[in-house]
Amino acid sequence: MEIIKFVEDSDLGVNRTLKELGIHKRTFYNWYKQSREMGYEGLEASERVQQRVWNQIPDEHKEDVVHAALDLPEYSCRELAAHITDNYKLFISESSVYIILKARGMITAPSYMTLSASFSFKYKTTRTNEMWQTDFAYFKIVGWGWYYLSTVLDEYSRTILA
Repeated sequence: MEIIKFVEDSDLGVNRTLKELGIHKRTFYNWYKQSREMGYEGLEASERVQQRVWNQIPDEHKEDVVHAALDLPEYSCRELAAHITDNYKLFISESSVYIILKARGMITAPSYMTLSASFSFKYKTTRTNEMWQTDFAYFKIVGWGWYYLSTVLDEYSRTILA
């Protein structure tokens, strides 16, 4: 109320006075409106009601995800998301399931299995048309365009089929 009276009594004008005080105009006019409508009581500090963010998953739904994960430990995040959608009637994406479980420490580091290419197939073919290989390549011909080459090779006879 003192600031409102100070601004009203100032010879500098409202904008310049507020600038000198370091108070935003919108803030001052909100205070001014509240003081006119409700008097001094309108300027008392009120407890703010925290509003839920529109794209934040509520805590009770996060708990549903955790309970489902504990009940079905063999399920992946994708399978859990589908299970929750089907049984809890709550749509939640697999990435959200992953984020929730990761925050709770329920996602372990994946075990990696390294694969390396070998010179030949482990199980050899014994007849024609048992296994085919395919390869695609493209070549740019300057001044004309692109040629696309697709080959299909029979593994047993090593014959190009197409």
